[in-house]
Amino acid sequence: MNLKRSQALYEAASRVIPGGVDSPVRAFRSVGGTPLFIARGEGSRVFDADGHEFVDFVGSWGPLIFGHAFPPVIAAIERAARMGTSFGASTALEVELAELVVQAMPSVEQVRFVNSGTEACMSALRLARAFTRRDKVIKCAGCYHGHADSMLVAAGSGALTLGVPDSPGVPVATAADTIVVPYNHPIALERAFDQAEDIAAVIVEPVAGNMGVVAPLPGFLGAARDLSARHGALLIFDEVMTGFRVGYGGAQARYDIQPDLTCLGKIIGGGLPVGAFGGRADVMAQLAPLGDVYQAGTLSGNPLAMSAGIAQLRALKDSDVYDRLESSGAALESGLTRALADAGVPARVARVGSMWTLFFTRDPVVDLDSAKSADAASYARFFHAMLEHGIYLPPSQFEAAFINLAHSKADIEQTVAAARESLDAAAA
Repeated sequence: MNLKRSQALYEAASRVIPGGVDSPVRAFRSVGGTPLFIARGEGSRVFDADGHEFVDFVGSWGPLIFGHAFPPVIAAIERAARMGTSFGASTALEVELAELVVQAMPSVEQVRFVNSGTEACMSALRLARAFTRRDKVIKCAGCYHGHADSMLVAAGSGALTLGVPDSPGVPVATAADTIVVPYNHPIALERAFDQAEDIAAVIVEPVAGNMGVVAPLPGFLGAARDLSARHGALLIFDEVMTGFRVGYGGAQARYDIQPDLTCLGKIIGGGLPVGAFGGRADVMAQLAPLGDVYQAGTLSGNPLAMSAGIAQLRALKDSDVYDRLESSGAALESGLTRALADAGVPARVARVGSMWTLFFTRDPVVDLDSAKSADAASYARFFHAMLEHGIYLPPSQFEAAFINLAHSKADIEQTVAAARESLDAAAA
């Protein structure tokens, strides 16, 4: 594949941007080769700087649930921009989007908008610590909650592992207040509570998407809910990826578990930078100006993101949206599973709704350790073979892919056919 223009852009970017990218996964380090520079998107497709067309399963990592350049969202952004891009003051748009979020998620009584998922999780954790007057937080290995210092920790071996910084620049003392347990292991979670008395919160992706898609095993989320309540800690669902993606009410509606706080992002901005956190009114009341917990942002609730989010959430209220996503997801999973069986390749499809990952391993993937057992080299070969066939997948074995409403039956069939052609390369 001729990527002359992308290569030139990457070389130019590397001179002025660290590593040539503004987010590490874009550098293709996990799969090798020249990273794509995207020129435009339309529906289910993206077009790179060299003119190649791809069926896109990255979709800006989840928010483009209607596909690229969804006309109602584009029209909403255009209308808002003509009125002014930012005021640093309140607008009616914030109220309307907040009402849509509160109506969709029974656990969210009040919500505050921020500008990213990282900011949402960081703020929710600060709020939980202030509300409980405790310092420690439990997270699961393999779950990503943004790049705030206290969340950049590595998992250790054992039920209760004090955090070790996973990035230079993170103070050891900060990481030490984060306890890491395996995802999908309620016994480890229970032991963590037994061994520490000052736990403020448990934060978890209800469907993990940052070690590839890993579904919660039956009972895991319920155990997190029960243990948090029993020990006076708050349960925080990081639904930055799953909120309005796996169901209109998010994963908490899909699995019928109500957290105390919820972090949102991606979809509620229709593709524009946005985040939000919300939950119980008594907890949210601790935020300034009502309470003493400080959180602020000049661009929080900006009219462009609010307008895009309103247009997106209104469209998502259509009763058959999630049935259509489920149908497309099931068709893709079935087709890929048959292709894998026919090729005799040791791999499996993990899927929850419209989120999916093709793991190159025969074993079930239930946590970070089992995800890491997948063959990343095979995935890299498969990724590049699929790219040659016009299919753009996440450039990492350990990231979620996304089906959008713009993906047609023909797109799904093209993807399965491309996979059949590409699996030999993966197995080489």
